[in-house]
Amino acid sequence: MLGNSPITMTDISHIQEFLLCPTPQEWVVWALQHKDLMLIDHANCEKKAAASAMNLMYRYVDKADLLKKMSQLAREELLHFEQVVALMEEKGIDYIHLSSSRYASGLRDHMRTHEPAKLVDTLIVGAFVEARSCERFNAIAPELDERTCRFYQSLLRSESRHYEDYIGLAWKYDEADTDERIRFFAELEAELISTPDDEFRFHSGVPAVS
Repeated sequence: MLGNSPITMTDISHIQEFLLCPTPQEWVVWALQHKDLMLIDHANCEKKAAASAMNLMYRYVDKADLLKKMSQLAREELLHFEQVVALMEEKGIDYIHLSSSRYASGLRDHMRTHEPAKLVDTLIVGAFVEARSCERFNAIAPELDERTCRFYQSLLRSESRHYEDYIGLAWKYDEADTDERIRFFAELEAELISTPDDEFRFHSGVPAVS
């Protein structure tokens, strides 16, 4: 804990309301036991987030609003990637290969494959990934050293904005059942977060009982 260090956290109540469950305390304990892995996988998440935004830009070249928001998002995610790697270097943590968690694939496996449903589902999934990242930074930051805490605190506003960009675009390209799709992915996301997971990652569930 940071004791008496004055840390003012960004209000993310709208993020917490969007998600059906908070980060389990068991994950926080797990993260504190695997801080190196947390930072390595955090770097991976930032890199993948930039790649996902770029992929949307290549796939939907006719949507100017999407191109603008995803271009900005990709730049910010790459900057965050550089910042995480720099923090790892400060701490003497090597950037090594890690297998992916079940989280993103567990959401994307349920996306529809026909347009425009595919785009709507892709944006909804992106919103959940960004929302959970923001909520998880908020959950773990007060438990970390002051340098890492302040870095994670600094990410809250941008991660919240990324969530808003994704969900706003999903509403713009709205289908009649968008509300239903948000509820569907919310339940799936909460299950992935709250059920046992075999290995620790930034978006993993609770530790599996050995």
